[in-house]
Amino acid sequence: MLVLRSGLTRALAARTLAPQVCSSFSTGPRQYDGTVYEFRTYYLKPSKMNEFLENTKKNIHLRTAHSELVGYWSVEFGGRMNKVFHIWKYDNFAHRTQVRKALAKDKEWQEQYLIPNLALIDKQESEITYLVPWCKLEKPPKEGIYELAAFQMKPGGPALWGDSFKRAVHAHINRGYTKLVGVFHAEYGVLNRVSGVQYSVSVILYTTQYSSYSRSLVERECRQSCSWATSVS
Repeated sequence: MLVLRSGLTRALAARTLAPQVCSSFSTGPRQYDGTVYEFRTYYLKPSKMNEFLENTKKNIHLRTAHSELVGYWSVEFGGRMNKVFHIWKYDNFAHRTQVRKALAKDKEWQEQYLIPNLALIDKQESEITYLVPWCKLEKPPKEGIYELAAFQMKPGGPALWGDSFKRAVHAHINRGYTKLVGVFHAEYGVLNRVSGVQYSVSVILYTTQYSSYSRSLVERECRQSCSWATSVS
């Protein structure tokens, strides 16, 4: 189960957010760079949510035969409902291209999963991300509550805001209420959203004890160490 929220609404005073940028996928030399993670979000028809999840549970092995699945979540509350979110790991951009070509030729995957599920989906979004340099990916356990906190950062990337943001994240997880799965910054995406240049950062937390009281404790500590806030648009 995944909980979505805007990290800014509680950690910072209200402000006008700068518009988001859409960066198209690259086919140049960068495609051979290191490990990338694709965030995929599917918005489902409300009456079809259970059908989609059952089909996914039954046939997801057909997809994981081609590349590594980091995690697959359904959204319980926060933002738009009837939504699933999943993360796929690739060695580089070229590896992703190879996987997509293989999937297009996989008749079993097409017939048993893709074609039946297409009619259940309203909208899809894809975002290509990297782990920030100071974060190692932790494999999430299968059970529990997860929170995805997204921040819109000023241009400059982790070299500009990485150290202070790292301190704020650790101030959160060091309370012992959560475990960090990963901190990612966007390289390509979010799709179909246009405007000025900025960086998107996503923090995924695994929560062992989830309550409004525990959240208020960690957020107060984050605010006390939020020199990184000046990097948020």
